[in-house]
Amino acid sequence: MTKNKPNIVLILADDLGFSDLGCFGGEIQTPNLDQLATGGLRFTQYYNSARCCPSRASLLSGLYPHQAGVGEMDEDRETPGYRGYLKDQCVTLAEVLKDSGYHTYLSGKWHVGERGPIERGFDEFYGLFGGFTSFWNQPDYIRLPKGRAKREYSDDEFYATDAITDHALDFIQEARQDEKPYFLYLSYNAPHFPLQAPKEDIAKYEQVYEKGWDHIRESRLARMKKLGIVPSDTALTPRSEYWDRDREIQGVNPAWDAIDPDRQKDLAKRMAIYAAMIDRMDQNIGRVIDDLKEKGELDNTLVLFCSDNGACAEWDPWGFDDWITTSNFLHRKEDLDRMGQQDSYHSYGSGWANACSTPLRLYKHYGHEGGISTPLIAHWPQEVTRNGEIDHRPGHFIDFMATFVDITGASYPQVYNSHNILPMEGESLLPAFYGEAAEERIFCFEHEQHCGIRKGKWKLSKIKEMDWELYDIENDRTELHNLRDTYPDLVEEMKKIWQEWAKRTDVYPRFN
Repeated sequence: MTKNKPNIVLILADDLGFSDLGCFGGEIQTPNLDQLATGGLRFTQYYNSARCCPSRASLLSGLYPHQAGVGEMDEDRETPGYRGYLKDQCVTLAEVLKDSGYHTYLSGKWHVGERGPIERGFDEFYGLFGGFTSFWNQPDYIRLPKGRAKREYSDDEFYATDAITDHALDFIQEARQDEKPYFLYLSYNAPHFPLQAPKEDIAKYEQVYEKGWDHIRESRLARMKKLGIVPSDTALTPRSEYWDRDREIQGVNPAWDAIDPDRQKDLAKRMAIYAAMIDRMDQNIGRVIDDLKEKGELDNTLVLFCSDNGACAEWDPWGFDDWITTSNFLHRKEDLDRMGQQDSYHSYGSGWANACSTPLRLYKHYGHEGGISTPLIAHWPQEVTRNGEIDHRPGHFIDFMATFVDITGASYPQVYNSHNILPMEGESLLPAFYGEAAEERIFCFEHEQHCGIRKGKWKLSKIKEMDWELYDIENDRTELHNLRDTYPDLVEEMKKIWQEWAKRTDVYPRFN
């Protein structure tokens, strides 16, 4: 623990791909996050839980999502691992830090069940209670506890990413009224669909994506190799397969040059909006960082940035314009100018998600690397002195609780509000901050029966309808060379470990 308890700012993006940020090889302009990376540490093999609700449950609790009760989404499936809300057998980061003398704030997206952030340890909340909504629709963003002052915007002024940041800045300004440290969970809903952004930000990317996803994937991989994010011999995966929502239709993303020009224009605009959302989020993160600098707080503030899952491929290469039906509409001519604005609704589809996951396989929902890998940035000048370094050790969202307990001296309870609390699953990141050697770890994954287990350099990955695949992640992060038949004993050993984990963490019985 440091001498003075640090402030903590945990920033979570929603549906951000592994290689979207400039400091991870992307072409999107993210100078503020890039600056944090330059002055801090990047982790390239850090894992989430493949989708928004499970990842948020794991991040908040220090447990695997099923242990916390949110193995799938926020519907109650009436089995212990899939209740759809944070169970009493877990505590949240906010509850633990609040008991240690911290102000606790959440600005952004909750999405871990009907028992809300105030009931689970946060002093103040502004944002989105559920999963997704229009970035232009002010009434969907709420303030808690009820009766608290809430900023009001004209219809022309409101944009969710800006408003989330406005309230975050209000919260930490409030915290400065006394000497207590603060924990801010800044949980943006960008760049989750519906793809919507201010026109001036979209305009920056109008021409960038006309080159298509094949060119973007190749250029990203080249930059990733140059940055040291991936090894220089990393191969680009073939264009990935995709499934529709009901898993009745399966296909492979097409070559960009084979797509009709009108469709290319529509798709390029979708990706331009997505990029603009990330750009705008970075601008707003810059506002927070500037505020910390101005108040002299940045040196002793741990800032972490990560994404809740891999890029979102829902549900085919063309994307959708109606969430209920997943219907796609081809936008032409003047319709292109209205895309991303107040009356619009778009996703960008599996082809662009494949690019945003460069060079990894698959996307959100899956236990393959493209579904569970997050870009993680850690910045804390007082303690993280590995400026600009890249760390390839594996880690997981379960580590945040252990890290915050470690650096604050907080007590992790065995009993909380008369409930027995499950022990933390993770390990502190502090040794990584200091550059200490990493020991072999095991991580397991399950979401919608897509599975994975990482043991040291070995990884088993499984798509729901298919058999387990074995990969040497140290030499094949892109999961191209299935070694299942070469090491059958290892496959059986790792499957057994996964099955024991599934039983222990309440993946069973619903998985069966």
